[in-house]
Amino acid sequence: MSEDLAQTPSDSIVDKVYLQVRDMAIDYVFKPGERINEVALSKTLGVSRTPLREALNRLNIEGLLKFSPGKGFYCRDLDVNEIFQLYELRKSLEVSAVRLAIQRAGDERIREALDFLEATGPEAGERTVAELVALDEAFHERVMAMSGNAEMLRVLKNVNARIRFVRWIDMRRADRPASQREHRLLLQALLARDENACAALLEKHIDRRMDQITSAIREGYAQIYMAGQELAATT
Repeated sequence: MSEDLAQTPSDSIVDKVYLQVRDMAIDYVFKPGERINEVALSKTLGVSRTPLREALNRLNIEGLLKFSPGKGFYCRDLDVNEIFQLYELRKSLEVSAVRLAIQRAGDERIREALDFLEATGPEAGERTVAELVALDEAFHERVMAMSGNAEMLRVLKNVNARIRFVRWIDMRRADRPASQREHRLLLQALLARDENACAALLEKHIDRRMDQITSAIREGYAQIYMAGQELAATT
């Protein structure tokens, strides 16, 4: 076995590191705009820098980290314009996908989504904010999958990851019963093959104004830095 081959990390190691660092990037464990110390991070994760670098490169391509030549990798900023554009992209994707779903999704599959809504219920209950966001993403990705377009679903999953932190903030203030009613109306319109109603419901459901995003990001910054101060106070 050659030395280069012996030093090549296995896919499983890279995937594991990628998922760990991806969660850290999504959760803003790294502060917005913070340069990532690869040496310290590799020690924290207990891996060499080779699989870490591969994971960081993948996250840069996906827009979850930033790379500056000669300087290294950085945590992405909470940028109002970027988040606004991602919401616009999400809305465009989901409206396009539901038009395809009207043509392609069988009644049984739509009823399975209605059963999913029934099983998860209209109330938040004891669920955490992260669990509620995950359920909401699962619903929208389920509808997207009815389009039969795997590439659109892949893009939506990336968009969801990139706006997830802002959606956590939104979810703290959200009216879950109202949101679930909108989900149910969407599926009923889909079952009725009412394209105009589906598009209108999704646009209203997903749309975010710039001031709403700005407010959520301000709250997000406060949460990130207050958490850091609380941690410092206990050490």
